[in-house]
Amino acid sequence: MNRLPVLFIGHGSPMNAIETNIYTQRLTLLGKELPRPKSILIISAHWFTKGTLVSVSEKPETIYDFYGFPPKLYQVKYPAPGAPETGYLVTLTAKSCPIFVDTEMGLDHGAWSVLRHLYPEADIPVTQMSIDYSKSPAEHYALAQELAILRDHGVLIIASGNFVHNLRAADFGNKNANPYDWNVRFDKEIANALEKVDHNRILGYEDLGQDAKLSVPTPDHFIPLFYTIGASQLGDAVTTIWEGYEHGSISMRSVMIG
Repeated sequence: MNRLPVLFIGHGSPMNAIETNIYTQRLTLLGKELPRPKSILIISAHWFTKGTLVSVSEKPETIYDFYGFPPKLYQVKYPAPGAPETGYLVTLTAKSCPIFVDTEMGLDHGAWSVLRHLYPEADIPVTQMSIDYSKSPAEHYALAQELAILRDHGVLIIASGNFVHNLRAADFGNKNANPYDWNVRFDKEIANALEKVDHNRILGYEDLGQDAKLSVPTPDHFIPLFYTIGASQLGDAVTTIWEGYEHGSISMRSVMIG
C-alpha cells in the first residue's frame, strides 16, 4: 500500500474524549480522510518508562490514568484489538536501542482519548510504545527514523502530546481562557520550525529560553513530537490539522506529515 502519513495530535484535557466540539469533530473528519491503516502504533505522553517498551497485548484495556473527572469519563471503553504483530515488528525494526515487549499494557488516555474520535468503531488494531525518559532528544529522533519504514507497511504512527503543556499555569475554570503570550510564541516558533523542516530547532527547543521553560516545564508532552518528525521522510508535506489553545497554557496544535 502507499506510504501512510505520521501524525502529532494535541490531546489536551481528558474531557475531550467525551465532548463534541470543533476540535473533536476535526479529528473525526481526519479519520475519514486518512487511508485506512492495517494497524496503529501510538506514542503517548503518558507512558514514561526506563527503557523503551512496546505492548503486545491482544486485548488492550482502557486505562483511566487521571482523577477528579466526572463519572461518565470512567465509563468510556475503547475496545480496539491489540496489534502484537506490529509490536514485535517494532522490536525487530529498531536498531539503535533494544525494545522490550510488554504483555499487559493497555491504552492510556493519551491514546484512547484521540483514537475514539479518529476511529470511533475501534476496529483497527493498536499497539502503544513507551517513552524512555533517559533518552536524549537525538536518541528519540534516531529511533523514530528507524521506525519510519513501518509507514510503508500499513502502520499509522501517531504521537500524542502537546506543544505547550503547563498545568501549573492553567486556568481550569475556563477552558477557553486567552492563551499566555509565551504559549502563543512558543507554539508558533515550533510550528514555523516544522514548516521549514528545521528539526534541529525542535530537538534543541530548550535553547528558546524562558518561553520554552514555561511551555515545556516537563518534557513528557513534547517528546512525542520527536517521533513525528523523526518518522517523516524527505519531501513530506506538513499540514496543520488543528490550531488552538486550552485553559490558557495548553496548545492543541495537531499536525500531519506526509
